[in-house]
Amino acid sequence: MSSQEKSFERVNQKRRTRAELLRAARELAERGVQPSVGEVADHAGISRATAYRYFSTPDDLVREAVLDAVATNIQIDMPGSGDGSEGVPGRLTTLLSQVFSMVRDNETMFRALLASTVTGKGNIKRGGRRLVWLTEVLEPLRPELPPAEFKRLVCALSLMGGIETVVVLKDICGLDDGEAEEVTLWAANALLAGVLARTG
Repeated sequence: MSSQEKSFERVNQKRRTRAELLRAARELAERGVQPSVGEVADHAGISRATAYRYFSTPDDLVREAVLDAVATNIQIDMPGSGDGSEGVPGRLTTLLSQVFSMVRDNETMFRALLASTVTGKGNIKRGGRRLVWLTEVLEPLRPELPPAEFKRLVCALSLMGGIETVVVLKDICGLDDGEAEEVTLWAANALLAGVLARTG
């Protein structure tokens, strides 16, 4: 085996090891467990020393396990070059419906992620993907809004696109999944309509 082939095999082995750790973390999270790195390593049949070379904290491991499983499920309907703001409400509804379904279908894992963020000692940055998705959907509004207001709109709508929204609407408000999604979409579109009314 050439040195190039050996290097390629090492890279593939690292990918397989990382994938196995993420798979094991997801399996434990789906059971409602907040696993340590060592527990994930044991479940995956990988040495603890090796696991710690990939993930130094359980917070990082749980976060990556959740995001790795679901991040590719969101499909953004990008506006065409001639599209104006009139298409934004429909695209926003589609995006938030996809995000809500993603969270609902992986709710146990997302709750574990939220718990690790709240109780973890690490400096974990979350929510970056939703900001990217919302910015893409709202892009046709950028010429119509001052930069600060465009950013404020993205930030406000980000409150309606994650596990935090589900926790509030289901645990505090007592809504079921269908009602929670309906309220989420209603609130997002009411907010957007208010902004559009000021620009019209």
